[in-house]
Amino acid sequence: GTRDHPPAQAALRDRLLSAVGSCFKRHGAAAIDTPPLAPLQETLMGKYGEDTKLIYELQDQGGELLALRYDLTVPFARYLAMNKVTNMKRYHVAKVYRRDNPATTRGRYREFYQCDFDIAGQFDPMIPDAECLKIVHEILSDLQLGDFVIKVNDRRILNGVFAVCGVPESKFIPACSTVDKLDKVPWEEVRNEMVGEKGLSPEAADRIGEYVQLHGGLDLIEQLLQDPKLSQNKLAKEGLGDMKLLFEYLTLFGITGKISFDLSLARGLDYYTGVIFEAVLLHQENEHVEEPVSVGSVAGGGRYDGLVGMFDPKGRKVPCVGVSIGIERIFSILEQRLKASGEKLRTTETQVLVATPQKHLLAARLKLISELWDAGIKAEMLYKKDPKLLKQLQYCEDMGIPLAAIVGEQELADGVVKLRDVSTRQEVRM
Repeated sequence: GTRDHPPAQAALRDRLLSAVGSCFKRHGAAAIDTPPLAPLQETLMGKYGEDTKLIYELQDQGGELLALRYDLTVPFARYLAMNKVTNMKRYHVAKVYRRDNPATTRGRYREFYQCDFDIAGQFDPMIPDAECLKIVHEILSDLQLGDFVIKVNDRRILNGVFAVCGVPESKFIPACSTVDKLDKVPWEEVRNEMVGEKGLSPEAADRIGEYVQLHGGLDLIEQLLQDPKLSQNKLAKEGLGDMKLLFEYLTLFGITGKISFDLSLARGLDYYTGVIFEAVLLHQENEHVEEPVSVGSVAGGGRYDGLVGMFDPKGRKVPCVGVSIGIERIFSILEQRLKASGEKLRTTETQVLVATPQKHLLAARLKLISELWDAGIKAEMLYKKDPKLLKQLQYCEDMGIPLAAIVGEQELADGVVKLRDVSTRQEVRM
């Protein structure tokens, strides 16, 4: 469930992470870093729902149980509480660890990168939430991964649905994690699990079914605001009011074409309190596959207003909303695409190779390359005293180095350097 990254993969990953990072920076986020190790208790405070069993626990070291971080959100909440920070826009790109069954073909690993962007602080409703969705839209459009949809829902609307359908409050969270499976399995299976495993009455399950299979936009929000049962529920009414506001802002951002208000979206984590969202790639362009494949979720997030308070001794709350980009899945897609195209990815950034056409000119090469390095130019040379010119030029072609700076006896005598464009073979003396 872990893997090595050879140079070509590392270069692709680097390119991907810098595209995501530059979007976060464009939105004014500052970077932070937190340790990958944490006391087990702290990790569990995040309330990961059914996923708690996926936390990597480390053996007791000197009387303290430690765990590897499961995500970047809980460490961020702890950081805010510990440092009494009440207002922050941050991004964090780092590895997290899950004791999961790896499914490497689908980009599921035990050690993987997460790229998180979060806005913490007390603001007017839905403005930061809308920006998080805009960020997802920007990144997925920028990476040109094909068609996608961003599903949006609200925990308050879901809890309101459960309440009006007759689900006892103690069963909200189990019901939630079952509804979350609707994108993978048909309603029949979800209904059976609700009744059989989660102990809901068949009537309640059927009533839930009427709601959670709905999806749409502003029209659906209006329709639910008029719903005689839901509009009586305080939580659902609040959630729907905010959802309407969110859609107004998303319309101003011009991205509602890719947004779907989807009542089946639940997201398994227990710490979400308001808006939740998930971006899904619709299918992969692939000529060799008849069937379009849904790659699944490539980004997700939501509002978690209670998490920081759990870490604060006085229970002081800091409202937060954030998004996590599923970099591993995106990486798998780009990697497959690169393979299919046969394009060769450069693994280094060398601008120029310092070369010599005759023997006994190592000193000239070392002097020139040193001047280039000191001037901030990315340069290389071959580690042989007397390499053949053909060998040196071949190295440029293999590594994708665009230029060769050639110093032979004639150039030394004239005090010039011959610059060769490797691809066109044109040469200039300078």
